[in-house]
Amino acid sequence: FSATWTPSARFTSVTTLGFVRSTPTFSAHNQTQPGLTFGDGAFEPYNSPAGSIMGAFGNLFQAKQDFTLVRGKHTWQMGFEFRVNLDTTIFGIDPNGLYTFGGGAAYSPVSIRSTSGAHNISVGDTLPDSLTGLLTATPFSYTVAAAPPMFPQGDMMGEAAVRRQAVNVYFRDTWKITPNFSLSYGLRYEVNSRIHEAHHLASGVFFRDNEARFLINPDPHYDKDWNGWGPRMAFDWRLNDKTVIRAGGSITTLLPNLWQQNTVTGGLPYVASIYASAAPGTAVPFSATPVSVTLPGAYTPAGQLIYSTGNSMDVAPNTVMDVNRYERDLASLSPDKQVCAVSGYGMAPDTRNGYVGSYTAGVERKLGDLTVNAAYVAAVGVKLARIDFPNAYGGADPAFARYTDFDASGKVTGGFGPIYITANHSHSTYHSLQVSVSKTSLRYGLGFQASYTFSKSLDDTSAVLGGFIASSSGTVMQASPQNPFDLRREKGPSTFDAAHSFSFNAVQELAVGRVPLVRALGPRFTSGWSLLGVGSLATGSPFSVMSGIQQTGVGSNGADRPDQIGTPTLSTSRDVREDYFGLGSGNGSYFTIPINVAAGTGPNQGRFGMLGRNTFRGPGFHNFDMSLIKNTPIGLASNPERAVLQFRFEVFNVFNLVNFGLPNNVLLGPGFGLISRTSGSSRQIQLSLKILF
Repeated sequence: FSATWTPSARFTSVTTLGFVRSTPTFSAHNQTQPGLTFGDGAFEPYNSPAGSIMGAFGNLFQAKQDFTLVRGKHTWQMGFEFRVNLDTTIFGIDPNGLYTFGGGAAYSPVSIRSTSGAHNISVGDTLPDSLTGLLTATPFSYTVAAAPPMFPQGDMMGEAAVRRQAVNVYFRDTWKITPNFSLSYGLRYEVNSRIHEAHHLASGVFFRDNEARFLINPDPHYDKDWNGWGPRMAFDWRLNDKTVIRAGGSITTLLPNLWQQNTVTGGLPYVASIYASAAPGTAVPFSATPVSVTLPGAYTPAGQLIYSTGNSMDVAPNTVMDVNRYERDLASLSPDKQVCAVSGYGMAPDTRNGYVGSYTAGVERKLGDLTVNAAYVAAVGVKLARIDFPNAYGGADPAFARYTDFDASGKVTGGFGPIYITANHSHSTYHSLQVSVSKTSLRYGLGFQASYTFSKSLDDTSAVLGGFIASSSGTVMQASPQNPFDLRREKGPSTFDAAHSFSFNAVQELAVGRVPLVRALGPRFTSGWSLLGVGSLATGSPFSVMSGIQQTGVGSNGADRPDQIGTPTLSTSRDVREDYFGLGSGNGSYFTIPINVAAGTGPNQGRFGMLGRNTFRGPGFHNFDMSLIKNTPIGLASNPERAVLQFRFEVFNVFNLVNFGLPNNVLLGPGFGLISRTSGSSRQIQLSLKILF
């Protein structure tokens, strides 16, 4: 509902009431097979065999009021908005189980003889690669999600009623100080409630006195941030009829994202994420079919059953769960009686709003019927969301997995497995020079717009959730840091950074009636023709080189990087165009993996590589599309333009250019340095008829 009230030409009031209901669009997933993945990116799941399902649907209620008052040289604008989110989220990762081969240390169950005899593997030796692990059915790790009987199963696993309210108010004044100079300034304030669950189905890992505690119905999940101020200011200075100078700056509040930053629902004990990794003398059993998991009840350290009444609303706030007892009870129900650590999720208590500061300065100049713009545009993001890993990664040594309990032999006896904590201490910067030229006049029947951007985007992570739900073959774009305890080493180009970008579009009206051969066909045929063209060119995206092996005792997450010892010439112009690094099977010679070194840690006695994040760039992108369009009026004689028959002949990628994707970037993976995918389609031709009315 929207209403506009205009009591005078100088005062306007607009009232808006809204209701939006979204429905789930979850894709079908495989519920009959466990998932398999390789630590070196050699394998990609098909049809989601691990059964993961995640998403959100719900309702949004919105009320908005805006006022505009024009008085003298001032145009005042102000208003407020109130939003209520009522969402249902689903979050179940790998309910069929996910086996990871390679990436971390797995130990051979059999003796394997090499042809030369120089590379024999004895029982208990570390397997050299992912393929050997697959062939011997010896995974490095196993992860599975399961829900207890009293909570939703299957497609609704991890179901939670997530609630949040938000309020924002703003004020802005456009002050025309002189006929040629106007100043715009304003202030926006935004605040939202903390994310909460309607039926107290929330939980999370919280830290105090160097101890990890698991709380049921935490209250609060994190401190409320009242500092949602967003000032902004800009000016327009018209030097003359042809030149305008513009500059401005603003701060925009980033409220916690309802989906990305919520890790207090869909976790233990509503969904138990169980993790096991191989250790010397302790193998991870493999099964080609999903393994049924029976979950025990959840108890407090005092031995009280947490959900004794069967009603989640009866659980007191900040109830502590005995995780070690839960794991022992779970082990007693399993065939091998082996204790498996549970994964923990949570939100950092100091979670705050994020902010984006943006500023620009530029000039606009008219040259005849052309308009030329040049501007410096920049932005800085502070307190951006990311995932922290306070307990290192899967398979970590006791020295790094501080919240996991081990016995003297290094076997897991309790505590937590990997812990995922959403926090907001990431940072980004963006600087650019943006130039454009446009023609919108009817002269010569030609209109066009072209723009060029020279930019640099830097950050320490380019995604929030990618650190624990991404798995694919080919190019591995890992969002988690190489060393979770040293985030400074992760600063580098954003994965979406494009140093140079050029785009254009043009439309030309075709005077077909001037051609003698077709003039006799009449204006119904010769009028309404136009030719459109669209093109884009951009430099390649950054990518990292991953080693494909666990280098240190911090554990395995596929983000370890090697040392660089040579400088490759990156090109797709060779005889073998897909050989991006240029040496074929020898592409790995540009790098070395620092394992078996002095003071090294982990099963391979290694250290972190010195190669930075996103230090290489993939091939550029270039594409050109064209369309031939004919508009023919088919309306009534009194109003022929009421309906138009439009014919379109469209050619996408006119020149059939090959746009290469990123190369395989896992050093120990198959085809390292080779490109196996394209980033665009081949030439496509499309004919269509439309009726516009």
